Amino acid sequence: MNEYVERAHQYMRDVLGGTIPSCKWVRLAVQRQVDDLAREPSEDWPWVFDAERASRPCAFIELLPHIKGKWAREGRQLQMEPWQCFILTTVFGWVHRETRLRRFLEAYEEEARKNGKSAKGSGLLLYMLTADGEHGAECYTAATTRDQARIVFDDAKAMAERSPGLRTHLGVAIMQHSLTVAHTSSKAAPLAAEGSTLDGLNVHFALLDELHAHKTRAVYDVIDSARGAREQSLLWTITTAGTDRSGICYERRTHVTKILDRVVQDERVFGIIYTLDDGDDHFDPAVWIKANPNLGKSVQLDELQAQASKAMAMPSALSNFLTKRLNVWVSGESPWMDMRAWEKCAEPELSIAAIPDGSRVYMGLDLAQKKDFAALTLAWQSEVLRPGPDGVHEPVTVWNVCTRLYLNELAVQESGNAHLAGWARQGYVVVTDGALTDFDCVADDMRMYCRRFDVQEIAFDPALSMYFAGKLIEEGLPLVEIAQRAMFFTPALIQVENLVLEGQLQHEGNPVLAWMVSNLVVKQSKFNELMQPTKERPENKIDGVISMLMALGRALANTPDEGDRDGFFSAPAGIGAKPAGNP
Repeated sequence: MNEYVERAHQYMRDVLGGTIPSCKWVRLAVQRQVDDLAREPSEDWPWVFDAERASRPCAFIELLPHIKGKWAREGRQLQMEPWQCFILTTVFGWVHRETRLRRFLEAYEEEARKNGKSAKGSGLLLYMLTADGEHGAECYTAATTRDQARIVFDDAKAMAERSPGLRTHLGVAIMQHSLTVAHTSSKAAPLAAEGSTLDGLNVHFALLDELHAHKTRAVYDVIDSARGAREQSLLWTITTAGTDRSGICYERRTHVTKILDRVVQDERVFGIIYTLDDGDDHFDPAVWIKANPNLGKSVQLDELQAQASKAMAMPSALSNFLTKRLNVWVSGESPWMDMRAWEKCAEPELSIAAIPDGSRVYMGLDLAQKKDFAALTLAWQSEVLRPGPDGVHEPVTVWNVCTRLYLNELAVQESGNAHLAGWARQGYVVVTDGALTDFDCVADDMRMYCRRFDVQEIAFDPALSMYFAGKLIEEGLPLVEIAQRAMFFTPALIQVENLVLEGQLQHEGNPVLAWMVSNLVVKQSKFNELMQPTKERPENKIDGVISMLMALGRALANTPDEGDRDGFFSAPAGIGAKPAGNP
């Protein structure tokens, strides 16, 4: 094993062993690499790890000089830290076992400021221009302004000017606004931010700097679409946290977190996020290394302490301290569910078909007809055998949920979610013909379930489905109106999360529902402790979770022994509920 791969492996051992304090996302990124290295090549896993290919960019960058600060004055060369070796060897080491083309086509790297991202990015730009073996390589830096894009480019240019070997052996020509290599017809240049001016590119490598500051997705989309003619183009994003959760940066971040959480599978995207964990004290110096992997190198502890003191004394400085120095996204919303705990609650044998006839069941209904899902969740209790303190298996009562999801075919075709069509083919989504979801299909299922089971209540939101519900009420189905307000959802959110964390809830492992659970964020009132479930982006659907919360919220409200642990469910009729059709 070569030096750089060994540095990376030692870093992985230190992270997983707790020697290096690390946040959840770093541990998951490291665990992903460990799991991948343990996989054997197969038809569905064609990738192999090439240690020589992995080490090349690290060795190249360490030949480049520092160009700023005291180390530049001393004439020192760049040195790759173990965490940087981990990132580079992971991205560049995986290749297809037959074609030898790179596995990863996109890398997302998020960390606090002053962690050496510009130096590393400049080194990557020069490597991809001169040493990646690509003829006609077009390599770019892009940011919100040309001046911002020039930061990495100008650093690369200065490195090239101080590296005679790049000019003599690799043929790099240095010009004011570009770097070129004549014998391979390759070039590197900074790009302006206006997406409309970027047409005609044929990108081999692009470094997007500070993606959180991009007010539109134009630059990202144009560069991403300009990579189609290349077999192993690489789009590399390096950013700090921001405040705009509706922008392209948070969209890419969310995709990365779902990959790391194993909610979605995307083998061509690498991602790592250096930030604090939920519950960490922002002003505790012991946790700052989680967001600053270069702490003690390019990031100085005394400087961070000064910034922290300023943030404590001046509330106006707090947001900047959190985003820039601790890489924490600032928002009034936070993720609801621990997805690892949710995964552990999956029970593949669970299904609606397996529910015993006559079971006492609660249902939750969330209707939508165009772009959102219609969702119907069934919740019921059962006994399972679990090992007790003495190792003897004992019967334990758990809650079970199964969710049926319905969507029209036009919405499936127009969805930006690449996994949705596959989920539909696998039967996780009921697809109805046309441009509107067929509510008759939902109603037929509801009638069938009411015939099979002892359905206590069907919770629904009258604001969205009163006409539809009216017909079913006339047929005698036990519908109960639930106003989707924080007063109802607060206890349901808390109690369902507790059930998951305690292993007292089972679900069938539907990947669409898991995706929706990962999309749900909680907005908490500034004036009281009430919570409202919501989503950060229109494409992040949560309909299935809403129906689950409605079903379990009513079930727990009517099961005091199980549902009243925190004193929320006191009224027999529950909070915000009334039988449908009553005044």
